[in-house]
Amino acid sequence: MEKTISAVSQGSFSKRYGLILGLIIMFAMIALPTPVGLPIAGQRMLAILVFSVIIWMTEAVSYPVSAAIIMTLMAFLLGISPDAAKPETVLGTAKALTLALGGFSNTALALVGGALFLAAAMTHTGLDKRIALVVLSKVGARTNRVLIGVILVGFTLSFFVPSTTARVSCLVPIVMGIISAFGVEKKSRFAALMMIATAQADSIWNVGIKTAAAQNMIALGFIEKMLGKTITWMDWFIAAAPYAIIMSVALYYVLLKLMPPEVDEIAGGKEAVAKAMRDLGPMRSSEKKLLGISLVLLFFWATENIVHPFDTSSTTIAAISLLLMPGIGVMTWKEAQAKIPWGTLILFGVGISLGSAILSTKAAAWLAKIIVTTFGLQTLPALTILAVMAAFLVIIHLGFASATALAAAMIPIIISILQSVQTPGINVIGMTMVLQYVVSFGMILPVNAPQNMIAYGTETFEAKDFIKTGIPLTIIGYVVIMVLGATYWKWLGIM
Repeated sequence: MEKTISAVSQGSFSKRYGLILGLIIMFAMIALPTPVGLPIAGQRMLAILVFSVIIWMTEAVSYPVSAAIIMTLMAFLLGISPDAAKPETVLGTAKALTLALGGFSNTALALVGGALFLAAAMTHTGLDKRIALVVLSKVGARTNRVLIGVILVGFTLSFFVPSTTARVSCLVPIVMGIISAFGVEKKSRFAALMMIATAQADSIWNVGIKTAAAQNMIALGFIEKMLGKTITWMDWFIAAAPYAIIMSVALYYVLLKLMPPEVDEIAGGKEAVAKAMRDLGPMRSSEKKLLGISLVLLFFWATENIVHPFDTSSTTIAAISLLLMPGIGVMTWKEAQAKIPWGTLILFGVGISLGSAILSTKAAAWLAKIIVTTFGLQTLPALTILAVMAAFLVIIHLGFASATALAAAMIPIIISILQSVQTPGINVIGMTMVLQYVVSFGMILPVNAPQNMIAYGTETFEAKDFIKTGIPLTIIGYVVIMVLGATYWKWLGIM
C-alpha cells in the first residue's frame, strides 16, 4: 500500500520543487508595486495565499508542516506591514501571530476536534465495524446488492463517524475481507467496483451531512464570521440530502455500467459476512455506551434550534467529555490521543486563520472586486453565477489533495465575490453553502482526497479505473447541482 501511494504522490518534479516555486512566486508578488485600493498587508496576505495553494497542490511538505510555515510567514510578513485598520502604525509580530492563531479559537475547530475524538471512539470500540457488517449482512450475496450495501454503509456511518478518512479506513478492511472470502481475484472488476464505491459513497455523503467532513466546518466557520448566520444540522440536511441521495443512485448505475462485475452472485457471500460478525462476538458494553451517546448526540444535532438552543459544537464537546469520563466513558485520554490525526486539526485551525487574515487585511474584498469586474458577474442571474463558480471549483480541485485546504483557500474569496455581486435577491449564505457542496467533489483523481488514496492503496483498481468512473460522476454531480439550483433550492429560498 505504501509503495502504491508513494508512486503517485512522491518523486514528481512539482513535489520536489513546489516549496521553492511557492517562495519565489510569493516574494515576487510582494516585490510588485501595491495595487490601488489594496493595503500592503492585503498584498502580502494574497502572496501568502498563493504560496499556500502551491505547496498544498504540489504536496511539497506535509499539511502540518505547511501550517507551521504559513503561521511563520503570517507572523513576520504581516508583522512588518502597516496595520490595515491604522495604516500609520506597523502591525507588529505579536498582533500578526495572534491573527495567525485566530482560527484555533473558532467554534468550528471545536466541532472538528470533537468529531475526531468521536471517530477515534468508534475505531477503539469497533462499533463502526459492527454497523458496517450489520448493514452488509442484510443485503445478500448478489453483487449488485453488495454494492448497495457498501453505499448504504457509507451513508449510515456518515451520521456517526464525522471523519471521511475514518469511515473509509473502517470499511476498506471489511470489503477486502469480503473480496478474499468470496474467492474473487484482487484485480477483478468486482473488487475494483466495491473499493471505488467505498471511497465515492463517502465523498457523496460528505455533502449530505453537515458533520460528515471537516471542510464543511471550514465553510460554516466563515459563514458565521462573515455573514453572521448559523446553519443548523437539520437546515443543512434538508438542503443537501436530496443531492446525496440522487448521487448515490447515480453512483450505483455508473459503476455497474462502466465496471460490471464478472458474476451476478458470489458463492458464500452471506457466510463470509456472518463469519466476520461471529468473529466480532456479542456487543460489548463500551459499544452500547458509545451507540447510546451517539444516538443522543445525533438527536441534539438534528433538533438544534427546534427543541433546544444548543449549538452543534457545544453538544459534541459535551458528548466527548462523557466518552472520556471514568466509568461512563469508553476510552482513556491516552487511548484516544494515539488515534487522533492532530495534523488535520492544526491544518484546520491555520486554514481558518488564513481566510480570516485575508478578510481582515481587505485582500478578499479587493480580489473579489477584481474578479467580479473582470468576468462581468455584477448583474448575472444567480444560476449563471453558480454555474461559473461551481465549474471553477471542479477544475481547481484537480490540483488539491485536501478539500479542507481547498475550502480554507476559496470560501472567504467566494463569499466576498458573492457580496460584490449586484444581482437583486441573491442569497449569499445559500449560494456559499451550495458551492461548499462542490468543494467536496474530489471524485476524478485518486489524489484528490485522502479517502480515495486509502482505497487506491489496496491495489484493487488502477488510477484509470477511478478516472473512468469519476469523470461521469463529476459531470452528473455538476448537472444535479444546477438542476437543484433551478428547482429545489430555489423553492427553499437558498438560491
